[in-house]
Formats: sequence, C-alpha cells, structure tokens
Amino acid sequence: MTPSRDQELAAAATAWDEDSYIDYYYDDPGDTPGTIRIDPDALPTELVLIDYTPDHASCHQLERPRDCLPYLERASVSWLDVRGLGSAEILQELGQVFHLHPLTLEDIVNVPQRPKVEPYADHLVLVTRMVMPQADHDGFYTEQVSFVLGRSGYLVTVQEEGQYDTFAPVRERIRADKGMIRRYGADYLTYALLDTIVDGFFPVLELYGERLEALENAVVGRPSRETLVEIHHLRRDLLSLRRLIWPLRDAVNVLIRDAGDFFQPEVRVYLRDCYDHAVQVMDIVETYREVASGLMDVYLSAIGNRTNEIMKFLTVISSIFIPLTFIAGIYGMNFDPEKSPWNMPELHWYWGYPLILGVMLTIAIALIYFFKRRGWFDDLTVTTDAEPARKLG
Repeated sequence: MTPSRDQELAAAATAWDEDSYIDYYYDDPGDTPGTIRIDPDALPTELVLIDYTPDHASCHQLERPRDCLPYLERASVSWLDVRGLGSAEILQELGQVFHLHPLTLEDIVNVPQRPKVEPYADHLVLVTRMVMPQADHDGFYTEQVSFVLGRSGYLVTVQEEGQYDTFAPVRERIRADKGMIRRYGADYLTYALLDTIVDGFFPVLELYGERLEALENAVVGRPSRETLVEIHHLRRDLLSLRRLIWPLRDAVNVLIRDAGDFFQPEVRVYLRDCYDHAVQVMDIVETYREVASGLMDVYLSAIGNRTNEIMKFLTVISSIFIPLTFIAGIYGMNFDPEKSPWNMPELHWYWGYPLILGVMLTIAIALIYFFKRRGWFDDLTVTTDAEPARKLG
C-alpha cells in the first residue's frame, strides 16, 4: 500500500518532526482562501455511485461528478464515494456540482483537518478521521473522510484513498438489503458510515491492549532498553488516538444537538448510540494511557530493583573475599624468615600451605552460613545483558 499524505504525517508525528507536521498541516503564507493544494503523491481520484431505494440498489463507476446529476433527480438515496485526492479538476467540479463553498472544498481536499461540523443552507459538511489497524499489527493507518449530506437525499464522501476503509459492512447491507438502511434516507446512511468509523477504533485498541499486556510481562520479568522504547512509542500512539477520537466525539454531539433538520428524530436516536460508542473509545484510550504511564514507573522501579539485586550480589561476594584477600595479602609480603624468627616462621612449616588454604575455606564457609542465616540469599536473582531479550508486541 502506497503511504497517503496522512500516513506520512503520522510517521512524521511519530518521529516528533514538528517542522514536517507544520509543512503538511498549514497553508503556505499568502495563499488565497479556498486554494486547493494537490499532493503529488496523492492517489488518482475515483468516483463510485451507489443509488438505492427500498426495492433496488445499483452501483456505478463514474467518470465525472456531473454524471451523478441524473441520479440526484430521482426519488432515491444517492451515495457518491470519492476515493483519492489526486485530480484537482475532478475535485473542483465536485464543488461546482454540489455547490460547496471554496473554504469547505479546501478543508475537504487539504488534509489533515480537525474533525468538525459545518451546516449550510442546503447541505451539511462533516470532516472526521478514520483509523485502521496495520497489517503487521504494529500501529494504525489514519485518513481523513469528509461527508456532504444534502437535503435532497444525497450523500458525498471524500476519502484520501479508497483501498482500505471501514465502509464495507454498509455497502454489503445496501447490496443485500440487510437491516433498515434501504428504508431510511441519506441521514441514516450518514449515521451508518459514521458508526463504522467510530467502531473502527475498537480493533485498533484491542491490538494496543495486547501490546500493553506484553509490555507488562516484559517490565515485570526483565526490563530492557527495548522495553523502554516500546513504552515510549505506545504512549505517543495512544496520544495520537486521543487527538483523533476527542474531536470526533464532539462532532457527533454537534450532529445530535445542532444539526437542524438534516437528521430526522428517529435517526438522532442512533446518533446518540454512536456518541456513546465514541465516549467508550475515549474511556479505553484514557485507561490505556494511564496504564502506559504506570508502566514507565514500573519500569524505573524494576530497573532500580535490578540494580539493588546486583549490588547485593556483589556485596555478598566482596564480603566473602575481603578476609581471604587480607590473608593472601599478609603472606604476599616479602619478609625473609632467615633474618629473624619473627618473619613468618610458618613459611617453613611442612603443612603451612594446606593449613592456610583450610583456614581461608573455613572463613568462606562461615561467612556464607552467616549471610544465609541473616537472609541475604533470599530472592537473590541476577540477570545479565547476555541473556536474550524477550520479544515485545
């Protein structure tokens, strides 16, 4: 999968490259309001129209946005899915066909934007963020998704790329006529798609829950520098998720309270359920952030305990060998016993060497017994960097 503009932004944010983030997020100084900036790496723009009524549903690949005008005149729900932001001409025409304000079109095309809701006279614009777990279970992808809900019964969604999204269950429900989606209007379709975006956070959080569990075992068992790096990366990823879900929750709340008549009363009930899911995601993210912060404290405590165990082990070894070194040091002095009977007469003893070794062994055994009686050997474990590190995640 070719990284999109937002994925490159996520990589820059992960590396805490603030300059790169500013380059992506802000307009160039002096840009005219409503200027559309097309990323050279953006994917080609594709248009897919799904048109349905309670009795039928059809899917069409369109060449231009104006091709959907005949469907908009019918008594049906028309969902135009715009995938890719690589064609300025198509995107400009999209704004003309659906009468989008230049600033709104700028927010839709120039990603990323903070999730928000903007009501207009004949349509409502919702900008939000979608997350998907990566294939290698290490992090997540994120992209901007914009909704344009019209009063006349149409919905336009604009994605950075259409290869991966969370909308597949909704497409299948429309195709197979499952549930009530084909019996409601475009407002219910908007809710259904928004609900998949909110629910898309749960698989990502499940993966981070597994990573947290593995990190807990690593921190308690044998913390290492790799453990510290993994905790640091995890905390930053959770902060990114919090920045995504917090404004999304607020945007759903705005839809419930201030969206006017764009959503029917029976659909607002479902939006409240979507809001509850967003709050649940927020709670999980905050809980995981607290656990990750706690893991950092546990890591520091584990490193301190490990250092204390090493110092305790070295202290025991030193205490045993200090008297033995003292004895060896005495008999290492070069005094000639031939000059004086007081100069180490035991050097001439027949059993002198075995006797000294026996005395040293006796002292070592006595000290080991004394330290064991005092409990110095209880829970004395020492690990070395030569041991293989536990694989994380």
